[in-house]
Amino acid sequence: MAVLHIINKSPFQMDSLDSCLRLAKKGSAILFIEDAIYAAQQNTAVSEKVSAAIGSFMIYALTPDLEARGIDKDRIIDGVSLVNYEGFVKLATEYSSVQSWL
Repeated sequence: MAVLHIINKSPFQMDSLDSCLRLAKKGSAILFIEDAIYAAQQNTAVSEKVSAAIGSFMIYALTPDLEARGIDKDRIIDGVSLVNYEGFVKLATEYSSVQSWL
């Protein structure tokens, strides 16, 4: 049963990303929204962790939230897919359930 895990908190302020990576089952997806999109950037304290997770999970970042924070798409970790709001809705319907991490 594949789950879409949605993280909205910055990995530099909360441990939602660590908890998600520890508990999510292989084959699930992770979507970074709001301040969690900072986890999708290259060359940060969590970028190696996110890069390593790409082998086990599909990882996405919400483009409007990147743009709202002035993050250039060229700074995103290779293997992190960008989605718009339509893509967000599509992901939510493709997975058997959705888990939001607070």
